[in-house]
Amino acid sequence: MVRKVKKTIDTWKQKRWYKLIAPEIFGKTELKETIADDPNKLIGRKAEVTLADLINDWSKQNIKLTFQIERVDGDKAYTVFISHELTQDYMRSLVRRKMSMIAGNFLVTTKDGYTVRVKPHCFTLRRVKTTKKEKIRAIMEETVKNSAKKLDFNQFMQGVVLGKLASDIYKGAKVIYPLRRVEIGKSEFVSYTALKSQSESSAISA
Repeated sequence: MVRKVKKTIDTWKQKRWYKLIAPEIFGKTELKETIADDPNKLIGRKAEVTLADLINDWSKQNIKLTFQIERVDGDKAYTVFISHELTQDYMRSLVRRKMSMIAGNFLVTTKDGYTVRVKPHCFTLRRVKTTKKEKIRAIMEETVKNSAKKLDFNQFMQGVVLGKLASDIYKGAKVIYPLRRVEIGKSEFVSYTALKSQSESSAISA
């Protein structure tokens, strides 16, 4: 009896490359390429790049950006912006002896309905008492919430990623106690239903 020989399928040959495209907030720049044997399998896949990669500025290599594929059209996979985060090495480098770090964790909503979690950090020149920490944290929260109320998603995230929001916090909080630095350690979406309308938001330049 002759045995039937099973044909092996080379799945690698069935795969094709797709270009990941950033949302309008980052000028629809090509992020990187990814491979898949079915475009439907790309939906929901995440990709991480640094801000330095997007704007060709090496000084921004400590800022990580995460995108998620929302739809595929031909050989292009279009993404939405999920989160930003400073690298752990960079955050550790900001900590000094005999100083205080005041951290915040605030849930805010932009004027066009995007809900975002924002985590700012204030670094003082010297150690401060609990009462001053509380006052600084209150200013942090007020600044973040007021900024979100006035701005749409793209404008708000531009301020988060490029440092405008941290600068505003610095100006308000330094009145309470001298600060060495303010950073937005992380921001991330909480309400993903708003992501569907991201393509309709006004574009900004990075």
